[in-house]
Amino acid sequence: MYITDNYDVVVIGAGHAGVEAALAAARLGGRTLLATLSLDNIALMPCNPSVGGPAKGHLVREIDALGGQMGLTADEACIQMRLLNTGKGYAVHALRAQADKPFYHTLMKQVVENQENLDIKQLMIDRLLVENGAVVGVEAETGEVFEAKCVILATGTYLRGRIVYGQVNYESGPNGLRSANKLSSSLLENGVELMRFKTGTPARIDARSLDYSRMEAQYGDEQVRNFSFMSTITERKQIPCWLTYTNEATHDIIRANLDRSPLYSGMIEGTGPRYCPSIEDKVVRFADKKRHQVFIEPEGMYTNEMYIGGMSSSLPEDVQEEMYHSVPGLEHAKIVKNAYAIEYDCINPRQLYPTLEFKKIKGLFSGGQFNGSSGYEEAAAQGLIAGINAAMQVKGKEPLILDRSEAYIGVLIDDLVTKENREPYRMMTSRAEYRLLLRQDNADLRLTEKGYQVGLISEERYQDLKTKERQIAEEMERVDHENIGGTEVVQKFLEAHESTLLKSGTTIGELVRRPELDYEMLAEIDKNRPQYSAGVREQVNINIKYQGYIRRQMKQVEQFKKMENKRIPKDINYDEVGSLRIEAVQKLKKFQPLSIGQASRISGVSPADISVLLVYLESRDRK
Repeated sequence: MYITDNYDVVVIGAGHAGVEAALAAARLGGRTLLATLSLDNIALMPCNPSVGGPAKGHLVREIDALGGQMGLTADEACIQMRLLNTGKGYAVHALRAQADKPFYHTLMKQVVENQENLDIKQLMIDRLLVENGAVVGVEAETGEVFEAKCVILATGTYLRGRIVYGQVNYESGPNGLRSANKLSSSLLENGVELMRFKTGTPARIDARSLDYSRMEAQYGDEQVRNFSFMSTITERKQIPCWLTYTNEATHDIIRANLDRSPLYSGMIEGTGPRYCPSIEDKVVRFADKKRHQVFIEPEGMYTNEMYIGGMSSSLPEDVQEEMYHSVPGLEHAKIVKNAYAIEYDCINPRQLYPTLEFKKIKGLFSGGQFNGSSGYEEAAAQGLIAGINAAMQVKGKEPLILDRSEAYIGVLIDDLVTKENREPYRMMTSRAEYRLLLRQDNADLRLTEKGYQVGLISEERYQDLKTKERQIAEEMERVDHENIGGTEVVQKFLEAHESTLLKSGTTIGELVRRPELDYEMLAEIDKNRPQYSAGVREQVNINIKYQGYIRRQMKQVEQFKKMENKRIPKDINYDEVGSLRIEAVQKLKKFQPLSIGQASRISGVSPADISVLLVYLESRDRK
């Protein structure tokens, strides 16, 4: 064992969490090491070749607003972009990009390789070095020791990773890469509580063996959109995805072979994701369904590999062959990679503060799938926050904590650290109480200033934001006060759009609020309109159209903030709080909430317990 080097921050793992963590720490001036099992798995997409989607698209735009990398790289690697849920309200609109998987990895590898203050090294980290309750470095399998002020665990599904399908069972990380088998023991020795989770991926098939005439084509949007508020891409070559369905024959094949599925034979012990079940799970749990959607998605521009979305499985190879061939369009499909399940070690995230630092080990942070979450976007969001807060700790500055009213990232982390997570966590719009305020379209307005204060957003980008804010405010003021009369031109316009004719003058704002009209449409009769960007125009339309709902939600946020701002002292002894129920005492001790708001969201802590706790804290303050 010998000391090879000394760093401010060491990041273990170079997946989506590790990359964002390392980039954030390095960009904030910390000398950073990114340790990865293989240089070929940097920002690897081991499952679906896509970025974004419902709620996940919100996370990507928030990452970008804070100064992260995922949005910029996804835009560049995109081979199809769609805005989802356009038939619903703006709160659930979400961008989803089909990504060129190899190109995404190549682009992200190029970014981290050329980042100042960041070293990358292919290493297997075996031990965490801890002294007096604080992390001091890591030890590699080579015996090299890297001293560090902070360490970030971003190990994904690699800790004691085990691939399983049928009777096949071997130690491995995703895509045939090595699993890390010694670090788990080191974490256990240092008091870290581990859990065993499971996830899976479908087979990959040769594009040349598909019958596209039996499937429905799904094309990208004609309007070019980007995740990043900084992207300048205005043209994009897009290729189609395809939709088909399982049928009763497919389901019969699966039912007849359930005893051969490791999921049902007991070979798999880990808990799988409820919201991304295997096809076996779907057939068993939704027995009344006659068919399930199957998405055929290209893995890149220059590969024949096609991803079979919606049909992940751990069934034996011969059953997979029969099952996939029963699906229309896949009758002659050639499998190039079998579907498999993977079990791995992760932590119970209640061991973390909202900063993503371990409560019991100073300087040790954690992000991504290792925290019991699922998905590239959830991982990247956590990695970014862990990287920022590790750098802030090194610099002796206050950490960045986003609450539930500020960002989906805040909802994600709060859910992880305050709720009992017995399965891989997936971000969904329904988890956000204030989703009308937390739209994907206004992520820059919500979070760019925070990114600027931290140090990840440039002065130029910050000034662009201030200009956008000013233009939105000025235009909202104008349309809410500028009158428009019932001229012949105006009446004809209203008649053409099946809108009630004017009996007297009104404001442009009142017309925008009509369900059948919007700000863009009114440009035809709004002669004094300034020339603003599409982003400004979109915000004006949304803010005017939903003004009443937005104001109501902002009042709810004010009440929420009052509870969040009632801090709980770290030295509190819950055993001394009279009238607290035993379960509440146990849960509060376990989770160690930082505020009354956080305590109120812990399962097993009732409103009555919160009232008791408030009375106790007020009494303590008076003393």
